[in-house]
Parts: sequence; structure tokens; C-alpha cells
Amino acid sequence: MHPVLGSFYDEVLRELIAAMGAALFFGNLYALVRRGRDADRVSARTVERGRPGSPVRSPAKPSARRELAQAPIGRTIGFCVLGFVVMIAGIASLSM
Repeated sequence: MHPVLGSFYDEVLRELIAAMGAALFFGNLYALVRRGRDADRVSARTVERGRPGSPVRSPAKPSARRELAQAPIGRTIGFCVLGFVVMIAGIASLSM
């Protein structure tokens, strides 16, 4: 009998863990980089909504979905750190 070094599914699961951690890390890092542009965009849109007769402000849908002005800094950094830890753990498990 030969020893089983690892199955295909174990390897794929490790790669998926590393990929999900990397996606969480880089996605939140991108959100931190875009914070300045997001603030400018939302402030301009807020001015548009305040104008009388604005097509942005629809009386038919008064409770439209609201947007975040910027990515919350604490949550974004927390998810960035979590994604980095998961990514490193996934990469470390690949070498085993």
C-alpha cells in the first residue's frame, strides 16, 4: 500500500481558502485607496438630490436604497487584516 499524500479535493480546498483570503484582503485594500474619491462622488450626488425637481430625487420611490459615503475605516481595516491572515494560512497550508 502506498501512503496517500493528499487528495485532489484537499488541495482544491486549500487553494480556495487562499484565494478567498486574498480576495478579502485586496478588495478591502482597494476600498481604502478609493475612500477619497468616494467622498467626492457622494458629496456631489448629495447636492444633486437637494435641488428642487432633481431627477435623482424620485417622489415615486421615497425610501430608495442608501449608499455609504465612504468605506468605514475600522471595519475595512479589520476585514483587511482578517483577509491577510486567511490568505497567509491558506498559502502556508499549500506547502504541507
